[in-house]
Amino acid sequence: MAELDERQESAMPRVETIRGLERGLQVLRFLHSEPISSLHEIHAATAISKPSLLRILNTLERAGMVARRLADGRYRLSVFTDVVRKQDRYDRVAEAAAPVLARLCKKVKWPSDLFVPAGNCMERRETTVPHSPFVLPGLHGRVGGRVGWLMTGVGRAYLAWCPEKEREDTLRILRKSNNPEDWLARDPKKLERILSEARRRGYATRDPSYVAGRYGETPADDGAAAIAVALFDGRRVHGSINFRWIRTAFTVDDFAARHLADLQAAAREIVGSLQRPAR
Repeated sequence: MAELDERQESAMPRVETIRGLERGLQVLRFLHSEPISSLHEIHAATAISKPSLLRILNTLERAGMVARRLADGRYRLSVFTDVVRKQDRYDRVAEAAAPVLARLCKKVKWPSDLFVPAGNCMERRETTVPHSPFVLPGLHGRVGGRVGWLMTGVGRAYLAWCPEKEREDTLRILRKSNNPEDWLARDPKKLERILSEARRRGYATRDPSYVAGRYGETPADDGAAAIAVALFDGRRVHGSINFRWIRTAFTVDDFAARHLADLQAAAREIVGSLQRPAR
């Protein structure tokens, strides 16, 4: 009888284990109501100590239920599980890209970005700028930053590999634009030569006349050059990733010879993650 009682007692969950589960659920509930949150914001809302909160978040991240944004370290519910259903498919692309871009930055050092379509422009959804040891003048890496389609490497890479109908739909919007960055939409022969060259080389680059800055705002030179590749799965494009570097450090050809293979391998890994079913 004593042996039976001992077995029953050993099978009972400990109080602190249940307490940990309660705290984990508390964090998940908060992230459901506040989808993108910092450690401090979660701490303020849950009153869980930051050391305990970090352990909970790390556990949830390893379980695939929570993801941490590479650009600013903020947390969100993972879109790779059935815990949450995001309407924006690009959240899933950003989550798949984050760990791959982090490893890419660790290997190559120069910063990379993930850009996805946002109507008449492209929007940055991830970046390794905060993790790169190189500081480029005027180089910003904020999630949500927007750039044009036709003068940037990321825009050209996307258009070069996306389905023809999607490309034409985008160009139809840009032909109505008064933004000087969009003039190529009204010169289809020149634009097709540019996109064909990108396909031939396997990557796109900025227009030589391009001056960086947020789309539709005053140009601001970031002192950088860039190459970009599409996240192409054979049927559709999920976004574009790039490398940026100080333009006086390497020519485009030299940089591509050194690091294009790394960028292409990263693109294949991200696409592979997107093709795997949710956990």
